[in-house]
Amino acid sequence: MSDQDLKQTRLHDVHVQAGAKMVPFGGWSMPVQYASILDEAKRVRAHTGLFDLGHMGRIDVTGADAVPFLDGLVTSYVAKIPEGSIRYGLICGEDGGPFDDLLLYKTDATEVFVVANASNKAAVLDWMDSHKGDHDVTITDRSDELAMIALQGPKSQAALQPVVEDKDLSEVGYYKFAFATVCGIPNVRVSRTGYTGEDGFELYFPDEESPRVWAALMEAGADQHIAPIGLGARDTLRLEAGMPLYGHEIDKDHNPIEAGLNFGVSFKEEKGDWIGREALAKIKESPVRKLVGIKTDGKRVPRQGYTLFHGDEEVGAICSGAVSPTLDTNIGSAYLPVALAEPGQTIDMDIRGKRQSCVVCELPFYSRTRK
Repeated sequence: MSDQDLKQTRLHDVHVQAGAKMVPFGGWSMPVQYASILDEAKRVRAHTGLFDLGHMGRIDVTGADAVPFLDGLVTSYVAKIPEGSIRYGLICGEDGGPFDDLLLYKTDATEVFVVANASNKAAVLDWMDSHKGDHDVTITDRSDELAMIALQGPKSQAALQPVVEDKDLSEVGYYKFAFATVCGIPNVRVSRTGYTGEDGFELYFPDEESPRVWAALMEAGADQHIAPIGLGARDTLRLEAGMPLYGHEIDKDHNPIEAGLNFGVSFKEEKGDWIGREALAKIKESPVRKLVGIKTDGKRVPRQGYTLFHGDEEVGAICSGAVSPTLDTNIGSAYLPVALAEPGQTIDMDIRGKRQSCVVCELPFYSRTRK
């Protein structure tokens, strides 16, 4: 895909003016970094980072059958999500292989707002549409009309609160959302999730307001050392936090059970049947591999695709890898046979014919204490 074919978020020119390096990502031109990736990651861990997530898919599922419709498609138990709460889930094929992971915002029994990955949005919409059947449900792609901006970091609440007029953000719990007036814009969806392992918020509002809101957040967060953050630091942060990225830790060939995402998969009988349930139930009974973390003190950084060996036997490959500024070492994720997935196990990473010793560890590498 040429640069001319890439989509641009409303904030594209803002990023360019701020000196961002723009790269293709999921069909979009997105900022990978403004300065040093490691410095940007440290900024989020210590202060506040501002992220443009306008490339993500935003989908409204509404109607009398919105909840049962989704319960037949996704791994999480939508009917049990409290109103005003958010849950993680996946949408899978009959073989249990996911073709996207999602966040599900339950407004009420007739509306669930779904956030999908940029590169998978079209597939999710097609899958939903092809399984509507006789359900009383309307599926609306709101990606072009709604902006999505996130603040992440321990100072994110202090940075955001000055532009929120009618809501005390301390009342918005983790994986909850509310509606508030933000930068003078009414009915902004404000959620508290995040893809970095830190405290943080997401804002959804009319897309045409994006440049004004971005500027207002940069000004309001100045005392909290806010800075724009690119995809490079975001990838490092989410890897430290053990959060999967579609196309790396999960895809159609890597299922949520072996990826350690059981918390987002419900086998409760009252949920009823859903696509992929039978296959994933069998995998749960006898998994053959497990997603683990690896650390190495060597100079060579783990990168996706590097082969892993136990002795002379090839046992897996790196899914994601990075230099961790938080742990001050090299980290990665990989699938290994269950017998080799115990913390402390030593394996070798092959880099163009040279071996680097690695140690298996549990995920996540980093977690914060949540209130």
